[in-house]
Amino acid sequence: MAEKRRVLSVYELGDMKACYVITEGGCPELILFPGDVDASDPDALAEEQSWSGEDGLLKEEKRLQKESLVQAKLTEDDGPAGYACGTTMRNSRTVLRMGYDGQERIENKDQVEIRTRLRDERGLSYLHFLTWRKEEYSLESYVMFENRSEQSFGLDMLSSFSLRGFTAFAPGDGHGQMKLHRIRSRWSSEGRLVTDSPENLQLEPSWSEWSVNSERYGQIGSMPVKGYFPFGAVEDTKEHIVWAAQLATESSWQMEFYRRDDDLAFSGGLADWEFGHWRKEIEPGETFETPHAILTVVRGELDEACQRLTYHGKKYLKEQPESEAHLPVLFNEYCTTWGLPSHENIHGILQALQGHGIEYFVVDAGWFVEEGKSWGDGMGDYIPSPVLFPEGLTALTKEIREAGMKPGIWFEIDNAGRDSRIYHEEEMLLHKDGRVLTNGSRRFFAMTKPEVIRYLGERVIGQLKQYGFSYLKMDYNETIGVGCDGAKSPGEGLRQDREASVEFVRKIRREVPGIILENCSSGGHKLEPLMMSLCSMASFSDAHEAAQIPVIALRLHRSILPAQSQIWAVIRQTDSLQRIVYTMAATFLGRMCLSGDVTNLSQEQWKMIDDGIAFYRLIAPVIKDGYSYLYEHRGESDRHLTGWQALVRVRTREGEYRGKQALEAFAVVHVFAAVGRKELVIELPEGCPRKITSVYRATGAGARTEDGKLIIATSQPMEAIAVYLE
Repeated sequence: MAEKRRVLSVYELGDMKACYVITEGGCPELILFPGDVDASDPDALAEEQSWSGEDGLLKEEKRLQKESLVQAKLTEDDGPAGYACGTTMRNSRTVLRMGYDGQERIENKDQVEIRTRLRDERGLSYLHFLTWRKEEYSLESYVMFENRSEQSFGLDMLSSFSLRGFTAFAPGDGHGQMKLHRIRSRWSSEGRLVTDSPENLQLEPSWSEWSVNSERYGQIGSMPVKGYFPFGAVEDTKEHIVWAAQLATESSWQMEFYRRDDDLAFSGGLADWEFGHWRKEIEPGETFETPHAILTVVRGELDEACQRLTYHGKKYLKEQPESEAHLPVLFNEYCTTWGLPSHENIHGILQALQGHGIEYFVVDAGWFVEEGKSWGDGMGDYIPSPVLFPEGLTALTKEIREAGMKPGIWFEIDNAGRDSRIYHEEEMLLHKDGRVLTNGSRRFFAMTKPEVIRYLGERVIGQLKQYGFSYLKMDYNETIGVGCDGAKSPGEGLRQDREASVEFVRKIRREVPGIILENCSSGGHKLEPLMMSLCSMASFSDAHEAAQIPVIALRLHRSILPAQSQIWAVIRQTDSLQRIVYTMAATFLGRMCLSGDVTNLSQEQWKMIDDGIAFYRLIAPVIKDGYSYLYEHRGESDRHLTGWQALVRVRTREGEYRGKQALEAFAVVHVFAAVGRKELVIELPEGCPRKITSVYRATGAGARTEDGKLIIATSQPMEAIAVYLE
């Protein structure tokens, strides 16, 4: 039988409601509802078990066991039952010993914060924070653990969030009604949405409710978007309600879809002892705060829930340099020189770029490389090459500015390559099991050491100031793995190191005011909210010349703001005009960055590029402040593309998340192989402008609007067309 529950409190937070439900003798559970749900009647929630079956006659009892909005596991406590060990650390003896110790609501002009305190008899306190910033469409959740006892305790697991109540609108266990969403990622194929049912993942409750089922997933190491994005969502397909969450962290993390009764639970935070070898010793009087999670709920579709999460980052854009307001066009020379930039070849590139509206010129990897060696093994010393730059970087940056552009430069801050001198300075580097941690040809600076910060302050920050760079591309091309020495556990060593690395990024921002920071980790391995909050933009992928660039760029709208998604257009001398438009149109899905054979292009090719730059400038306000509608009608393969895709992005009044009447909009359509029909019909969103006033294309593709639809007349495979609507 289900245990009697009551509503402890309900808070209206914008268009969401946070409902705290408690079972006698247990801890509060956190349930999020859309704002139109009446969650104020305790009896209505307490009697969840009295739903009718599908035939309207069968009464199906909803079986619910105790849950908690804080999930923790102490080293000293027994593990969970129900065959859980090795599968999950949720609902251990640590949770069973917790009790409710009060709640308070704190409000000021900017935000509402709800603090819920749990404690146990040993003097251990768990303070759960749920914060809503007014005018936002998401919440922040985190937990602070405080040891008020007289002995130390080991934390093996502590969640940033734990949600419940997903089957509140469904009979029984909601079979056939629930979907679970994750976003997978691998190098040069980021952002792939995968959807499962609880049934397919064997997350159905057992007949006895004894066994525990969990789908625990995440990432181990210092590339937080390697394998999965730190994201998950639960969808009620009949009620059209979606709950979604992101984690803001640079180290190992996990999320769990968990089940032992008729409801689901969804939690996440740092990777625990079982999953990520994380354990932290908390001494008497000490506290520990988890990474922050971003949560939302909406009556709508998955893509809307995702954009509510990404919209959370818009406030950080206000802290970026003034030039970011208009999303300037960039040029990066990497796909021109392939790691061998020199003053001589950059001089020729600058000559070719003048007059085309490029505002930033970024010198990528290799400016420090020794003759006969590769840049990939040479990073760490960062001494400008006297062979490649005989006049020094001062002369180079002066020439870039004289060409009408602002200079930028590449650093792989945290790593040292085997050809560098610093690679052999073992006291400056991370260790694991007593040995220098070496993965491939790279080692890793020990970012918690003051001498390392002094060294990087000189080599990175010092040179940014010395040569007057306005832009810093921060790369990161290897992962630490499970962790390192220096703490109670490898996972805690990793967490401390990554925390120090993030603090160094903050140091750069403080000491080089106005600099633009690009977040790059092999293209897309750090596309998580914490690093994105500190950077103007991120490299969306390393798929620089692959046909799937628009595919990756489109689906990243679910994970990061397009105003922060830097997409490369690598133009080759052999490219047809059709290929140039296909490539340039992909950058309309985010930020435009050019590269390639710019010194050898024809006037006709440059004309098509210039037209693309002009179109990008036209739509830049919509990229910056718009709302995205994604249309995906393609096959499963990223490498062998079929079908087509489209983006319609609309802008309402400035700062508005979503509205019925748009001021302007644009659409970008990419046609792949085997479309199977000559006209593609795109249902335009309600309130979207219908008048096409500008078109960017190279082929015979056509576009018109008719009865609230955008109709694209295709002409051939692998083509693109973009239209501006007002």
